[in-house]
Amino acid sequence: MSSSQIALLGAIAGFTIYLGLPIGRLRSPAPRLRAGLNAVAIGILIFLVWDVLSAAWEPTDAALSDHHWGTAISGGTVLAAGLALGLAGLVYWDRFMGRRKSRGLSKGPGAAAVSELAQPTRSKAGSLALMIATGIGLHNFAEGLAIGNSAATGEISLAVLLIIGFGLHNATEGFGIVAPLAAEGERPSWGTLALLGLIGGGPTFAGTLVGQHLVNDILSIAFLGLAAGSILYVVIELLAVARRAALKELTTWMILLGLLLGFATDAVVTAAGV
Repeated sequence: MSSSQIALLGAIAGFTIYLGLPIGRLRSPAPRLRAGLNAVAIGILIFLVWDVLSAAWEPTDAALSDHHWGTAISGGTVLAAGLALGLAGLVYWDRFMGRRKSRGLSKGPGAAAVSELAQPTRSKAGSLALMIATGIGLHNFAEGLAIGNSAATGEISLAVLLIIGFGLHNATEGFGIVAPLAAEGERPSWGTLALLGLIGGGPTFAGTLVGQHLVNDILSIAFLGLAAGSILYVVIELLAVARRAALKELTTWMILLGLLLGFATDAVVTAAGV
């Protein structure tokens, strides 16, 4: 299989994320449906945090078992830095954007409108959707690296299985991206959904291209650490939304459903031996 064919399949794996995005176009979902969508997204994202951290820690764990102390220290340090940047970085970024928006509102209605239109998203739910897409995009870049690395080392069958597995996985991730919008009853435009899908799914294609020419564990760990930190931040935010909904039983079952969906769509990747 040629490198261009592998790249094409990597693109398909990334852009299956669009299969779940149209759910964001639901018109005024009922409160219980909103809470359920939010909770399923939490479950999917919790699974992703576990999945990402497991993959990120694996090289360091192997180095520790083999007593390769230098490799273990470098891998652990990169993972810790990625987690810190992904988690704490979003906390400070969110605070910065909130202050910027407040300054815009204090300048009068006209300036506020201009400031609001200048933002890539117009609400807290929109900001969460963008953050989820960014975190998933970082995760998917690392997945693309795995696809490209497998192809570069001649393991074509493994690369194809990875593409199938990641493609199925990305379909559920698209739902996770738009769940905050659906939970708040906001109906994004098709253009917004296209942009969110590009941010979340496009990096799989980019990672596939890079991975065919660069096999580097540290680079992969760095992106996985960033992804885990950013996704964890979003989980914390979505849990706050779930608490406000005051539907504890429904939320519990839907989080469980999201977790099970994550494991189910990851089954093909596991069968490939990754």
